[in-house]
Parts: sequence; C-alpha cells; structure tokens
Amino acid sequence: MTLSPNQLKTEIIYPDSDGKPMAESDPARDYLIYGVETLDIYFQDRDDVYVSGNLFIYYKKGIPSAVVAPDVFVIFGVEKKKRLSYKVWQEGNKVPSFVLEVTSLTTQENDEEEKPQKYALLGVQEYFQYDPIGDYLNPRLKGSSLVEGRYQPIAPNSLSESISIHSEVLGLDIRLVEGELRFFEPQTGKKLLSHKETEQARQQAEQARQQAEQARQQAEQARCDAIPRLLELGLSLEQIAIALSLSVDEVKRFSNLSVD
Repeated sequence: MTLSPNQLKTEIIYPDSDGKPMAESDPARDYLIYGVETLDIYFQDRDDVYVSGNLFIYYKKGIPSAVVAPDVFVIFGVEKKKRLSYKVWQEGNKVPSFVLEVTSLTTQENDEEEKPQKYALLGVQEYFQYDPIGDYLNPRLKGSSLVEGRYQPIAPNSLSESISIHSEVLGLDIRLVEGELRFFEPQTGKKLLSHKETEQARQQAEQARQQAEQARQQAEQARCDAIPRLLELGLSLEQIAIALSLSVDEVKRFSNLSVD
C-alpha cells in the first residue's frame, strides 16, 4: 500500500488546555473573572469585539509552542463567538489590543519580563498588570502603551479614593479603589459591574423599593389611625388635613377605611 504525501504528513496539535488550574489563588481567579465579564458586558453590543481570558492564543502557524494565554484580553475586528483556542492566522492576523495580567507568585517573573517581550512583538497595544495581594508589584496597578515596539508606562492619575490609569484602547479608566481593581466609564464615572455584582445591585434595589413601599404603607396606616382620634378631639376635616399634610378628600377617604 502506497501512502500519499498528505497521509505522510504529521498532524500538528494545538492543545486547548495545559491541564493547569485557571489561577493559583482566589483573588487571582476572582479578578480574572471580573475583568472578562465586565469587559464582555461593556462590549456586548459590538459583534466585532472578542473578550476572553486564560485562553491559548497561538501566534505562529505550525509551531504549537508559540503560544500565550493572557488572563484578560480584548481583540477588535474579529467575530464575537465562543472559541476553544485562538489561532491568529485563522482570524485575519488580529491580535489582542489590550491585555491584563493578574500577577501572582508563580507568574510574577513572566509577567514582568517574558510576557511583555512577547506581547510587544505581537503588537499588543496596551499591557496592564495588577497585583491583588500587594506582595509582588509596586505599585499594585501598572499600565503600559506600545511605542515604537517598546512599552512605555502610562502615567496614573491620583484621585481622592483611588489610583486611576486611562486605557485609550478600551476608552475606560482602570482604577484601584481601596486596593480593588475596577473599570470605570470616564465620562460618567460609572463603575462597570460583573454579572454577580449586577444581580446583587438588582437585589439591593428591589430590597430598597420594598422597604420604601413598606414605610409608605406604615405612614399611611398611621395617618389613618390618627384621623378618628383627631375627630374625637373636635378637629374639623380641614384642620386634620393641615395637621397630617393631606387633602380634605384624603381625610374623608381615610376616615372611612376599616382599620384592624
């Protein structure tokens, strides 16, 4: 049996996972998830923006070792869809414009030395680092922009409660608020929320609404209870209306309510 040249070729495998955990600590995992979710929500109306994290990006066809896996990254000009890995040559040679690495003990050296070199060669326009614990980076939040093939620090802005670095690529401010990394819209000052934080905010708003409604009902009940007593004291409907900040018609209506 004679094998064709195509059959003799060895298939090149590009693994989708290295079998290692997503992050070595709870803080690193939490901020990775926060970064991916908030940016994905922020760009949800744009079909040409792909947001992901901890995903293999293969940047040289035929060389599986030419791979990076940023904690959080954003790529413009490609289809928004689910991927097991990202192969640059299959995506119109589009590479991330923004990368965020959540630094930890095992990644600190790579994040500071090896990864910036790779990202610069790839053409990643902005490279950010964040240390959630505060043991590995000083300052805990750093941002760099690619200028003539080399990363130059982005000057931070000091706010009353935080340090803020503006990302031109994202159009967002990345801030440390009491040590917590958060994304903000600079025009409105609005903080971007993850899915969990959005649900918590919804629940808090609903709880506040229910409390306000309960308070309103209690105040109405108190007014209702007061009307008969004031009538017994000989006050006129007009005087009761003034005392309880009601209209005369409301006093008449409340005086006819049956109170348990």
